[in-house]
Amino acid sequence: MTLRNGLSEELNRQGNEHFSKGYYTEAYTCYAKALECDRLSGDRRALVATLGNLGNICAVSGRRDSAQAHYQEVLELQKILGDEKGIGTTLANLGNLRADAGEWDRARAYYLEALDLMTKTHDETAQAVLFSDLGLVARETGHVEEAIRCYERSLTLMRRLGNQAGVADAWRMIGRTYVIQKRYQDAIACCQTSESIAERLRDELRTGGARYVLVQCYEEMGQLQEAVDLLEQVVSMDRKYQLPKLEENTQRLKLLRFRLAGSVRA
Repeated sequence: MTLRNGLSEELNRQGNEHFSKGYYTEAYTCYAKALECDRLSGDRRALVATLGNLGNICAVSGRRDSAQAHYQEVLELQKILGDEKGIGTTLANLGNLRADAGEWDRARAYYLEALDLMTKTHDETAQAVLFSDLGLVARETGHVEEAIRCYERSLTLMRRLGNQAGVADAWRMIGRTYVIQKRYQDAIACCQTSESIAERLRDELRTGGARYVLVQCYEEMGQLQEAVDLLEQVVSMDRKYQLPKLEENTQRLKLLRFRLAGSVRA
């Protein structure tokens, strides 16, 4: 390993550490410095790793055009290297960018191309996530039954892989889709399953995600006390982690409490 390779690897490691803690500016700085090393060394595999990390950091921080450019360069390098597994992952990342922009048809096209490669390379871990992505596209474009089928395929793979966090996510997404169909009891059963798995994992964010969907179920069913009790827990978690929906959920809780008080007086 050359000195530049070693430095690039260390900078990427530091960047990943910052990324995992949510320090996106610091992560970006590390990845950008690693990219300078990789450009000088000409190591294509190192370039793929660093550009992929830059694409990811740009994607989560809303810089879609920069993320697209990084992922496209990764894709070209992976084609040269003949890395079919990597190409599948990059196509899925490009699909995620289009989904974030609400460009559902383009997202689906990327996802389906990625799925072909993931099936060919037997990459079940990536497929498990991709079926959930395809479920989101189907749900957002009004194909509710197709969405449920996709989420169920994701659930099957997550179970096979022993990915309990992924199992919790799949149950929650199925529950969210049932809400659209007003199948509230089915939705509640799914979300309570998701909630119990997340609690066993001591994963507060996933627990809160399941409870958030349950709030909607109980509110739409007119069971306001249950909705208020759960939303109080969600808001408490939002405050603890300073999540983006804190203000929105706090206002929603106030309105729900007001409606509950009115229904009690009536």
